[in-house]
Amino acid sequence: MSTNSEEQRNKPKDITDLPGVGPNTAQKLIESGYTSIEALAVATPQEIAQVTGIPIPTAQKIVSSARSTLDIKFKTALELKKERMNVHKITTGSKSLDDLLGGGIETKDMTEFFGEYGTGKTQICHQLAVNVQMPEDKGGLNAKAVFIDTEGTFRWERIEQLTIGINLDPDKVMENIYWIRAVNSHHQMAIVDQLYDMLSKDNIKLVILDSLTSHFRAEFPGRENLAMRQQLLNRHLHQLIRLAEIYDVAVVVTNQVMSRPDIFYGDPTAAVGGHIVGHAPGIRVQLKRSRGNKRIARVVDAPHLPEGETVFIISEYGIRDVEE
Repeated sequence: MSTNSEEQRNKPKDITDLPGVGPNTAQKLIESGYTSIEALAVATPQEIAQVTGIPIPTAQKIVSSARSTLDIKFKTALELKKERMNVHKITTGSKSLDDLLGGGIETKDMTEFFGEYGTGKTQICHQLAVNVQMPEDKGGLNAKAVFIDTEGTFRWERIEQLTIGINLDPDKVMENIYWIRAVNSHHQMAIVDQLYDMLSKDNIKLVILDSLTSHFRAEFPGRENLAMRQQLLNRHLHQLIRLAEIYDVAVVVTNQVMSRPDIFYGDPTAAVGGHIVGHAPGIRVQLKRSRGNKRIARVVDAPHLPEGETVFIISEYGIRDVEE
């Protein structure tokens, strides 16, 4: 009877170890962008067959083997509970905001921060890109971050300020943040495809997308383009969710709001993207301005958290609690 350690050693390490993947097949997969077991596990046999020319039965075997390797199968609720207990969390810098989020930003999940201009969305993103690098006992994961910038919001100067607040070396911190500017919606989606390979080779535990919907909103205006926009956006969101789950990374996205003229009572703004975005992220947090440097964060949707809100501040040295 084989032990767990023996089973672990016998598990495929890369795509060339998977049953049915010979040298020629491996070459076709790699040339088509399927460079890791994780990338194959989240693909469909039809997709693989179409882009590589591999027969569908062979593609089915490859996908099935990749999913088995990554333990993607039926699990009991107890097994799921034990997995969830091991989810990692990244501190925001504010204990009250961490408490609202159930202990911080979770890996294996997507968190959306939405709000009007100046509510602190990008500030939180910068802070998390720094905090993920801290030791685990300080609320970090000793890991790197990816910052996908769609609106030119990333500022290295702000990263430098934030590192001073927690006594880290600014140059070392910036070296551990991979930044890329997404020039349009298709490029944005292609970047996420690239991450499947990148995350399998590097110690990255946080992927930031600031912002999620700006390109889609600009490129698909009007009701006549709404169906196409929502279809692409839905595909993109599933890309991000799969990324979070398979690589045990935290995915954080920001989103804009739009006014709703039909609302006479309550909040007249709503996050861009409608039901497609509303049903995708694990945790949705609305940010609002308050007096001075204070901001209000409210959990509006999370399957495992109660609705609630808290107040935090944006100081020179980052996200902090009000009483600090």
